[in-house]
Amino acid sequence: MITANKILADFDTADDTITLDETDRHRRRMKMTSDGGIEFLLELEQARLLLSGEGILLNDGRIIGIVAAPEALYRVHGRSAKHLLQLAWQIGNRHLPAEISKEHILIRRDHVIRDMLEGLGAQVEEINASFNPEGGAYGDKRGHHHHHETKGHSHA
Repeated sequence: MITANKILADFDTADDTITLDETDRHRRRMKMTSDGGIEFLLELEQARLLLSGEGILLNDGRIIGIVAAPEALYRVHGRSAKHLLQLAWQIGNRHLPAEISKEHILIRRDHVIRDMLEGLGAQVEEINASFNPEGGAYGDKRGHHHHHETKGHSHA
């Protein structure tokens, strides 16, 4: 079977593409099939988020370009920069994946969270877009790590 163990940030052209949502782009080892039907085994040293625009280098020299599939998201706006920070704190306090910019926050759709945010004065808009959430305190976007041991705190 064709294998792949290297991700390229820069390359000239891709031989094919693979379109995946954010959940399916967070991988270490998995059998995958490109949009054009090329089957391969992804085998990375550690799990990481495959970013749109990167390439998967196959062991036969071909490159599969990564495309982020649009997802059902909310675009959250605050009344001010400070209000947006307060909303980000509320989202983070619930351990929700979030993509943060100066103007807005993107999160996955969840009507309970929408009601909470609107109750806090946020403007919430439904969109379909690619999703690249922040990696968190224990890992960046390219690798999700939990190397902490805090008494009474568990992700299990």
